[in-house]
Amino acid sequence: MFLDTTRFGKIEVEDDRLITFPNGLLGFGSYKQFVMFEQTDESYFWWLQSVDAPDLAFVVTDPSMFVPTYRVPMKQEQMQEIGLDSFDNAQVLVIVNKHKNMLTGNLQGPLVINVITRQGAQMVLSDRRFTTRVPLVEMPTPIEAMSA
Repeated sequence: MFLDTTRFGKIEVEDDRLITFPNGLLGFGSYKQFVMFEQTDESYFWWLQSVDAPDLAFVVTDPSMFVPTYRVPMKQEQMQEIGLDSFDNAQVLVIVNKHKNMLTGNLQGPLVINVITRQGAQMVLSDRRFTTRVPLVEMPTPIEAMSA
């Protein structure tokens, strides 16, 4: 299938790369289907692009690369919603934002994707150790980047 996107132009994606969020994402409940792709093979960040809205895309990452102790507690009924029998078949991602000179991750609202069924859900965690702006990577200032 071909998708028209505002960031990347027209991109081709295989149908088996579709990820369905039956309840949508927080604030974007009417958008249910997304595809995930990376711009480079060596990146820790990927794009989660809406199939239905060319201008809706999120940068996502695996939070365990930055916060090794991070775990998502899921209730049995939450797992059943996305057909998840075992957390071994889950991929956990967080949405990344730029805040000042930091890339931050929303560890309070992780995305959990069943890698077998390609169904996903956004969780809302009550654990206050993690916020919506957990620092992941400090961005170099433009002067530092030019001198590197």
